[in-house]
Amino acid sequence: MPMPRPPFAAALALCLACSQAIAAEPTPQDLLKQAQAEQAHYLDTLKSLVSVDTGTGTEAGLSQVSAELVKRLKALGAQVETHPATPSVGDNIVGTFKGTGSKDFMLMVHYDTVFGPGTVAKRPFRIEGERAYGPGVADAKGGVAMILHALKLLQDQQFKGYRTLTVLFNPDEEMGSAGSKKIIAELARKHDYVFSYEPPDKDAVTVATNGINRLKLEVKGRSSHAGSAPEEGRNALTELSHQILQLKDLGDANKGTTVNWTLAKAGEKANIIPALATAEADMRYSDLSESDRVAADAKRIAQKQLIADTQTSVTLEKGRPPLARNEGSSALAKTAGQLYGRIDRTLEPIAMRFGTDAGYAYVPGSAKPAVLETMGVVGAGLHGDDEYIELASVAPRLYLTVAMIRKLAQ
Repeated sequence: MPMPRPPFAAALALCLACSQAIAAEPTPQDLLKQAQAEQAHYLDTLKSLVSVDTGTGTEAGLSQVSAELVKRLKALGAQVETHPATPSVGDNIVGTFKGTGSKDFMLMVHYDTVFGPGTVAKRPFRIEGERAYGPGVADAKGGVAMILHALKLLQDQQFKGYRTLTVLFNPDEEMGSAGSKKIIAELARKHDYVFSYEPPDKDAVTVATNGINRLKLEVKGRSSHAGSAPEEGRNALTELSHQILQLKDLGDANKGTTVNWTLAKAGEKANIIPALATAEADMRYSDLSESDRVAADAKRIAQKQLIADTQTSVTLEKGRPPLARNEGSSALAKTAGQLYGRIDRTLEPIAMRFGTDAGYAYVPGSAKPAVLETMGVVGAGLHGDDEYIELASVAPRLYLTVAMIRKLAQ
């Protein structure tokens, strides 16, 4: 009959077991080394994605990449569903992983680009020096590959400390996400954390983005012959010009709101006083109250007319909402900065002037989900012929996703 262990021996055995468990947890340097080893595979995936034209609405290319993404997610162990992104072309791809923890994560990015058919043939993927180039290489196929290979690293580590890990790839961000904004919003509300993988232009994560609205101005006048009877007309173009001058200062620099008139149309023939004139303005904002303020100010100002007997209407159409500054995003950025510091790198929290799908994921006034944008690879030249990513950022950014999930799942 074995002798019972003395209390000291039992305590020592327990300490040894605890030490072994602690030792089994990978260090930040371990995670970074694994990410560095994964970089070559990341670049192979990125090349295959960039080598297919997936401009928004390009059905053949979007279908080809969609099928590949479904295949990749299934190979990683996800349950995969696809949902048509009507009225857009292509599918929303949703992959779900189940774990053993208590926190829910969502990783999302788009796989469409702004480039039309034939662009890849003219500018194929290439690596020159410390950069990789190609259409959509940063925005946002670099983010697509980032998600896939972060998942691969977690799989290799046999990490399942999350409750649910959801991946969403959508096909229409570059045209406003008309067919994906609903599913983004619905899925986001079921998760504790949402990471969006747009590319930053430096080592940064984004805690706020702009919303995008459109203002539409319409003036109705009366037509007449411009040569023989101009006085009988009511010139809608002249009134439109007057209104645009009145409405040019709707923005508010202190709140970061901009309103710029960018489109105008009037008349059909040079010898006819125009009876109809229209204009549109681009509005960018981060303060959620600014939509109502701009709409009210515009309607009030437009009541002052220059041309009698004309009718002016101005309407505000809401588009992509902002990711407004909030405590949840700031807390995520702080955690990300701390984790990045453990591999001797600095990560800056920033606000972006343009809008992203993170705005659809954010729920104003709610602590859930906490949303963090620009978790993708560092790059620049977006939408241009010289779009590129910084190769030196690949492994650290892979590390960041893996480290964030492991940390927040605790």
